Amino acid sequence: MDIRLEGISHSYGDTEVLRDISLEVTSDQIVCLVGPSGCGKSTLLRFLGGLERPTKGRVLQVGSPPEGCLNPLTYVFQDFALLPWRTVRGNVSLVLEDHGIRGDRAEAIIADVLSRTRLSDFAEALPRQLSGGMKQRVAIARALAVNPAVMLLDEPLSALDAQTRELLMDDLVSLWTRAPFTAVYVTHNLAEAVRLGHKIAVLSRRPGQIREVVSIDMPLSERSHGNPELEAVQSHLWNLMREEAKAADEELLDV
Repeated sequence: MDIRLEGISHSYGDTEVLRDISLEVTSDQIVCLVGPSGCGKSTLLRFLGGLERPTKGRVLQVGSPPEGCLNPLTYVFQDFALLPWRTVRGNVSLVLEDHGIRGDRAEAIIADVLSRTRLSDFAEALPRQLSGGMKQRVAIARALAVNPAVMLLDEPLSALDAQTRELLMDDLVSLWTRAPFTAVYVTHNLAEAVRLGHKIAVLSRRPGQIREVVSIDMPLSERSHGNPELEAVQSHLWNLMREEAKAADEELLDV
């Protein structure tokens, strides 16, 4: 299933947040959204997920969700959003319980997603026993359990230290390589964007408009640190954003 944004504009009162955003999210691709602070990236993600309606424009779902899809759209949040009193297994099973899936069918799904996210040995652990990286793996496993058409990831690695962030990026690449999925990924980190994005949409400062959509044809599995092509793309992205990021930062500091 593809998602198409057509002419999305939005205002909160007198504050214009987004202006005339059009973008296509193609099946089995990861589309990254980058831009200065406050440019409307997370707002745009909420429109994609149906949590809010834009002032103008529309979000279209094109085609059918994959077979066995329980939730066409599902979120992975920055703060993990795990229930502290439930084990790893229990946190994953929660989304299946919402659909009345229990017993052997639920156990098969849980075993599969825990295996894919390298969490099988931690099924009975509580969130307080897990590192930040492990908690985010649980959140990703929970999202995968509903076999979504599109995953919506809102800065999922920003709360993690640099080493853990690198490991989670490796995990996401491995997951996508074994079973390609469709995702929209919001991030401030340009290294994440060039590591994970098939397309990178660069938004301007508020009101957010798409300045450029950059495509990277290199397979995810072949992207590595020090690759000249990726470094050139990252430099280009930063050149697009540099002055506006500085202006946005100064604007936030003046508040």
